[in-house]
Amino acid sequence: MKTLLLLFDSLNRRALSCYGGDTHTPNFQRLADRAITFDNHYVGSLPCMPARRDIQTGRLNFMHRSWGPLEPFDRTGPEILKENDVYSHLITDHYHYFEEGGMNYQNRFSSWELERGQEWDPWKALVDVPFEKFKEQYHPLQFDEQGGRARGMINRHFVRQEEDYSMARTFDRAFEFLNTNGATDNWYLQLECFDPHEPFAAPEKYREHYQTGYNGPILDWPRYQRVAETEAEIAEIRANYAALVTMCDAYVGKLLDYFDENNLWEDTVLIVSTDHGFMLAEHDWWAKSRMPFYNEIAHIPLLVYHPDYAHKGGERRNCLTQNIDLMPTLLELHDVPIPDTVTGQSLLPALATDDSVRSVAIYGQFGAATNVTDGRYTYFLYPPSIADQEIFEYTLMPTHQQMPFAVEEFEGAKLVDGFGFMRGYPVLKLPARPHPRKGQGSIIADTDTVLYDLAEDPGQTTAISDPEVEKRLKKAATKILAAHEAPPEAFDRIQLASEFSV
Repeated sequence: MKTLLLLFDSLNRRALSCYGGDTHTPNFQRLADRAITFDNHYVGSLPCMPARRDIQTGRLNFMHRSWGPLEPFDRTGPEILKENDVYSHLITDHYHYFEEGGMNYQNRFSSWELERGQEWDPWKALVDVPFEKFKEQYHPLQFDEQGGRARGMINRHFVRQEEDYSMARTFDRAFEFLNTNGATDNWYLQLECFDPHEPFAAPEKYREHYQTGYNGPILDWPRYQRVAETEAEIAEIRANYAALVTMCDAYVGKLLDYFDENNLWEDTVLIVSTDHGFMLAEHDWWAKSRMPFYNEIAHIPLLVYHPDYAHKGGERRNCLTQNIDLMPTLLELHDVPIPDTVTGQSLLPALATDDSVRSVAIYGQFGAATNVTDGRYTYFLYPPSIADQEIFEYTLMPTHQQMPFAVEEFEGAKLVDGFGFMRGYPVLKLPARPHPRKGQGSIIADTDTVLYDLAEDPGQTTAISDPEVEKRLKKAATKILAAHEAPPEAFDRIQLASEFSV
């Protein structure tokens, strides 16, 4: 068996034509015509690296840990495949793997490759930065002389042609891998593109589909905050996002062409998905992390092509699935036993028929809401006070996204016996900061516990009250938390422990 997982970052399901979107994405539709499209696929832990930990381990992690590395006790799909003589290879331009909070992910693969230059990756050296020139080029909302946005402008200073974009270079590496190894068997390739993550920079030819009339300086990197831009500025940011999605689509097309030319459809599984979506001024918010996880963020695309089910190309599945299901699916594809630490479910049975994978899913971010959905309703369960909640980090790798834990964060830390899925490792239990996850320097907001009926209100604009539905979803969430060995505070913080026994 040969398998290829193509993973994008911040790819909005609603943008894709195969999901009813109006962005120019003919190649995603071309794949959907061959593949099976999952209509009820959801995130797990958020954002970027917590999502990737879910994908590698096949279990949710947001109850125990904020953004962090793979832990010594984590059992991952790539390493299990490697142990069972299946070659696993990572090709990525997702530079978060190489920050303090992304350590150990790539090392679980047989081999890996990184292309540099995305977002604020410290890539190119430019001692004398032309800030006056940049100030003219970039919108005041985007220009900055320090921090990540300054680094992003420096990186873009060295990207002049399409082949300079890291997406193009990443796909070149993928075709090199396929040219070298495509005729062999027993390999797994994880091909990752940081795009269409912000900044939404793409060659001009991809913008021709999206004209806005905006005549100002570059504006393609919204801040993680409430919408304060004019209608013209909103349109410009959205158009730049759409252009980058269209660029992603073009490279999907190059991959499909390669499959056509080399008959990979006969013996290679192709899976396409993302880690999460992105708010593009819906609900008066930009980005992710700070606001409730509306379906623009949480409801994500999944397309699966399997040669054994080629005759089912173009079919759709309504069963409720999550990104934690990818890891056990990959193991089963390669006839490798699935560890008992895995809580996700293989999707192979769902390729044959629209069988139920789960009745309810939960998803969330450390310290924010625990969100529950059954596909019909979404329920955002927040603690009474985000600032005053008592929660803990359970880790042997005390690092945040870009730095180690500060010495002050070890006050009150204890070495405790680990949970069952930690396989006998003791772990540090550290009190979390008052606002354990900050989105680009700002705290979590809009923290009301609310219920939405997606059938009547797919845009999640008007909360409803339905005590029976709320009780049912709370009970289901309690069982899922228990199955993940969530610590007591994960129940207490959203007032579940007192109402439902585990």
